[in-house]
Amino acid sequence: MTRWTNLGSLVDQALDLETPAIVDLREPARPVTWTHAQIDRLANGVATALLSRGLHAGAHVAIASLNRAEYLIAYFGIMRAGLVAVPINIKQSQENLDYVLQDAEVALAFVDADRRPALAARVPVIDFDDAGPEGFATQITPADFEAVAAHPDQVAQMLYTSGSTGKPKGVPLTHAGQLWALGATYVKPDDPSTERYLLAQPLFHMNGLFMAKRAFSVNGLLVIQPGFDVPAYVDALERYRITVLAAVPTMFARIVKDTANYAGRDFSALARIMLGSAPMSLALFERIQAVFSHARIVHGYGTTEAGPSVFGLHPQGLPTPPLALGYPLSNEAVQLVNGPDENEGVLLMRNPAVMHGYHRLPEKTAQVLADGWYYSGDVMRRDAHGFFYFVGRADDMFVCAGENIYPVEVEKLLESHPEVRQASVVPLPDEERAAVPVAFVVRQPGSALSAQALAQHALANGPAYQHPRRIAFVAELPWAGTNKVDRHALLQRARELEATHGWSHDAPAAHGVTA
Repeated sequence: MTRWTNLGSLVDQALDLETPAIVDLREPARPVTWTHAQIDRLANGVATALLSRGLHAGAHVAIASLNRAEYLIAYFGIMRAGLVAVPINIKQSQENLDYVLQDAEVALAFVDADRRPALAARVPVIDFDDAGPEGFATQITPADFEAVAAHPDQVAQMLYTSGSTGKPKGVPLTHAGQLWALGATYVKPDDPSTERYLLAQPLFHMNGLFMAKRAFSVNGLLVIQPGFDVPAYVDALERYRITVLAAVPTMFARIVKDTANYAGRDFSALARIMLGSAPMSLALFERIQAVFSHARIVHGYGTTEAGPSVFGLHPQGLPTPPLALGYPLSNEAVQLVNGPDENEGVLLMRNPAVMHGYHRLPEKTAQVLADGWYYSGDVMRRDAHGFFYFVGRADDMFVCAGENIYPVEVEKLLESHPEVRQASVVPLPDEERAAVPVAFVVRQPGSALSAQALAQHALANGPAYQHPRRIAFVAELPWAGTNKVDRHALLQRARELEATHGWSHDAPAAHGVTA
């Protein structure tokens, strides 16, 4: 990976550039195929066009659009020009969108037609869907261009955190750091022409964006969908003989919940599934493995601030346990702090991909960065073989009658019941105990599992203080914009159910345990 100095130029000129690079399924009935040569020269065209507008080195250029080929063309071209790409969360509120545009001092934005009204009044735009003289097709033409050789600390992209508990925070990430992250987990394919990836998670999120870069770094094929839809996703998996996937576990939870989604399908080409960005239970892991039996499933880990290259294979060749995140790529690059012992605590990381600080937020930076170490806020456990496991978010932990509860641990406990497909646990304020765990549960199809039976399962298989005091059975859990469960929506719903006595049933207290 050291052959590159610019994150926008993930091109191996020694390979055949006339091979397909992207299949764009924005209109599934009319897929559009782009070769590596076309993407390369159009990305050059983006760089040329931006510099001809007088944009200076380091200027911020946003992208606000559903997934499509032009998104990545713009993304690569912005960085080739020495400018900073700012992929914008298009599912956030207008207030947050306006804040990001102002905070980043966005000089120009690439948009699709649906996003144009929200941005055009605030910054100059180039519209992917505009067929006129000011549109993308006219403004961006194939060109020759030598990508700017980025210096070691030069910022390539700035991603914004979701802002679910406040204003979004800008995370500037360097060319060198992201190229290191690609190289740290690089596996050279025997034949690049056989590497086929499927992207449906949003490109404004690290998970999808990094997978796209990984596909281009090996001159593979990337099949792009505008968003995640179960039938369309499964069709593409089979039709395009996808070999590698990176996704969020909740996406696969929706696929495997109903046999009609996958029965009779041929997924034999799928060799690797990399799941990350959200916790996963053993029950879900096993259901995914049963459906995609030919694939090796990896439960990965990463953060926007420190990159996705933290854990890998065990140096002694030990197989990675199902829910383990892996073994550290470097034991000197991780620490566990603020825990009961050296094998449990909040994960600290330092590596070349770690940000140098939040954009214009020195106080927030000081809270998470010290001497190059990034405080992740994620509580981890290390087993006897050195494998790391996710326990929960330190800031998700709440106290119930003096006991520390991590929602993820309760969710795993509930999902160990064979009739539970998915569970999400949030704290409900309580005058006597500070907070109590309450659960939103999706049952398996046809299940008539009762709240009382599920509470008893929790009491029988875990610490009594962890059992949910209230349970609501729901058809689906709400999603946030990054294909994760929207816990904040569930917190609000929990308060509403408590006020209206709308829970499925109040889960009974254990014998001898205060409910």
